[in-house]
Amino acid sequence: MHLNQISELIRKRRSIYPPMYSGTPISRDIIEEILENANYAPTHRLTEPWRFRVLSGAYLKKLSDFQGAFYKKHTPEELFSEKKYEKTIKKPLQCACVIAICMRRDPAESVPEWEEIASVACAVQNMWLTSAAYGIGAYWSSPKSIHAAQDLLQLEEGERCLGFFYMGNYEGPDLPAKRSPIDSKVNWLE
Repeated sequence: MHLNQISELIRKRRSIYPPMYSGTPISRDIIEEILENANYAPTHRLTEPWRFRVLSGAYLKKLSDFQGAFYKKHTPEELFSEKKYEKTIKKPLQCACVIAICMRRDPAESVPEWEEIASVACAVQNMWLTSAAYGIGAYWSSPKSIHAAQDLLQLEEGERCLGFFYMGNYEGPDLPAKRSPIDSKVNWLE
């Protein structure tokens, strides 16, 4: 791959949401490659803190039910929206799969926690770029329900969920980038 291809892939990567997914499955081989690329994220002191749970098939209905029940239980009556509730339960069902983005903190705490969170985020970026290269729509969401999903996700001791990576095949136009110029974010200290 040439540098211009890498730059183009990075700049074309977008959040693609479940209503835009085609409903066709993603092959297990592609999902495994996406996760293998995640495994090559930078990791300080080789703690490799990323952990993933791939939810597909009937398990998407379990996620849908969990998300719906969580929304009902934790939303005050005066703030409850039937439209938001319906969107919440429909979202996982529109996906080919959902990958729970989890982190296992290094038991020795050899690096600050924020560095391990950053490593997980880098792993997710690798997933996102690989998905984009395959024409797979994806986006990372971190709803409040992730803090109560230990049983649903069968998390092990020391693991926690940082979000859900919703995925589905997608065909559509390239979406424009919404970024301000880099010059507004850089100071050169020479």
